[in-house]
Amino acid sequence: MSGWVILVVGIVLCFLGVGSIHVAVLASGFGLGWLLADVFHADVWTSLLIALGSAVIGWILVTLVFKFASFFVGMITGALIGARLYAILSPGEASIPLAVVVVVAVSLVFGFLADRYRGRVLLWATAIGGAGLILSSIGLIWPDALGFLRNPQAGVETVTSTLVWVALAAGGWITQRRLFPKALHIDEKDRR
Repeated sequence: MSGWVILVVGIVLCFLGVGSIHVAVLASGFGLGWLLADVFHADVWTSLLIALGSAVIGWILVTLVFKFASFFVGMITGALIGARLYAILSPGEASIPLAVVVVVAVSLVFGFLADRYRGRVLLWATAIGGAGLILSSIGLIWPDALGFLRNPQAGVETVTSTLVWVALAAGGWITQRRLFPKALHIDEKDRR
């Protein structure tokens, strides 16, 4: 069941993320909590509880500090991307210190970039983060055939998973540019 929930959250984030700051925050926070719980092999109910808590905490932070909303959305979505990068780049036993460093570093980079460039970075962050969630959920739903999308092993699986992630993120980026040109301040001639 949780795989399907994560799939829906990933699709919303990847293809509709910049349409609403609230949706982006809730989806990113949920995805971040779920991915981190998944990296450390938490059971389904614990993962869902952590994901829901993470979504609420992220949303409260953004609401309280709305002036810095782009920064926090960038940070939360960046953390989601960092968690996915960690999952792809560290097959085998999970290292908590390394996971924290990767997630925090990517989170801060996306936070600062989103604060500076707003919609453009949030477009990329939501597309990349949502695509990562989609792949993780597909690997969870069909572990025998597509489990490598969730936890790729070194070599061909890592390359394939990364290429699929990039292609799906590009699809999300294109879709969001077409659906939300006003939110992104895109002129009609730039949409092509």
